[in-house]
Amino acid sequence: MDSSEAELMLRGYGLTTAEFIYHMPDFAHVLNVFVWQEYDLAPDHPRLLSFIDFWKEEIEGPLRQVRFSHRKRVSSGEWCNLTGEFYIN
Repeated sequence: MDSSEAELMLRGYGLTTAEFIYHMPDFAHVLNVFVWQEYDLAPDHPRLLSFIDFWKEEIEGPLRQVRFSHRKRVSSGEWCNLTGEFYIN
């Protein structure tokens, strides 16, 4: 079962964005860009590395460059659970 984004953030995951620049299979001199986003754990980035391995094995376009950034959006100390709401008319 997949975890929600909030659960992943509370477990230390951050949003990883990667830009893949690759050669088009039929036109070797043409470069194309693919952008990938996923919640991942720094500094090892297992999901990103897994996707790069998948690309190398399954995608015909050879990679030229991969650039990525990682940002933790919330940590467990910043999150507060609400137990109720009050409506004021």
